[in-house]
Amino acid sequence: MNKNEKSEGISKIVEMINSSSAVFITDFSGINVADITNIRNEFRKEGVKYKVIKNTLFKRAIDETGKYTLLKEHLVGMAGYAFASQNPVAPAKIIKKYFDDKQKLALKACYIEDQFYNGNQLNQLATLPTKSEIIAGILGSLNAPASGIVGAINAVFRDLVSVIDEISKKQAA
Repeated sequence: MNKNEKSEGISKIVEMINSSSAVFITDFSGINVADITNIRNEFRKEGVKYKVIKNTLFKRAIDETGKYTLLKEHLVGMAGYAFASQNPVAPAKIIKKYFDDKQKLALKACYIEDQFYNGNQLNQLATLPTKSEIIAGILGSLNAPASGIVGAINAVFRDLVSVIDEISKKQAA
């Protein structure tokens, strides 16, 4: 790789880092080609880019961006990089699923937004709700009081109607 190719590669990595809300570093040693293809397909379905990048190039890209500096100490051995922009916890769920099934593809470390996580926190990360699940929960909570108010108003009217109905029955009798 000559200097121009390296600088182009670093600029592409910088672009991926800047456009991502989460960056995951995985150890993919011992995984065969078919499995890594399946993993990439899973990542692609969730809008995640999974790349194998030379550690030195990634380290230089981190230096250029000034972001995710704690990842440098985890740039050892075979490393795959997952870049998530839409759903930052999707890579954790995919990595955990594959690790539970095959005992391979371990998480080395990651950043979600500006928060650093070690690889031993994979279980916690995989159980985090997605952004859409959080929004749905908030909207459900907002709708609950409104539906409760509507139910209470309907109950008052129903009770009022039944009282009027009982009074009219007594007067008719």
